[in-house]
Amino acid sequence: MDYRQLSPDTWAYLGDAVFELLVRRYFVDKYGTKARDLHKRTTAVVNAEAQAQMLKRLEPYLSETESEVVRRGRNSAKRPGPKGVSVQEYRFSTGLEALFGYLYLQGDQERLEELFRNGFGEEN
Repeated sequence: MDYRQLSPDTWAYLGDAVFELLVRRYFVDKYGTKARDLHKRTTAVVNAEAQAQMLKRLEPYLSETESEVVRRGRNSAKRPGPKGVSVQEYRFSTGLEALFGYLYLQGDQERLEELFRNGFGEEN
């Protein structure tokens, strides 16, 4: 299957799960603490506002293709997001999710990890 032909909504659907899994693993590796504490840390990052901020930090690192995936993901977010989230934040978070879903489907785990680390401010 040519995953490049899928809709941005499909990339974002999968990217939502990929991003959350990366965040959960990051916190387990870093803190290895109780599940309740891990959940609290995860929900602080896996939300539209935090994801939109992460995307803004990542934009300078994105290739032309990755920027196009993000743009398509942002533009596909036509419906209103969750309460308390601006339309712009929701669209940017959908763009980030689309990017993570796209990279996952392309099998580019190395790039996924690199962008994830950069998004958290961990260059190594």
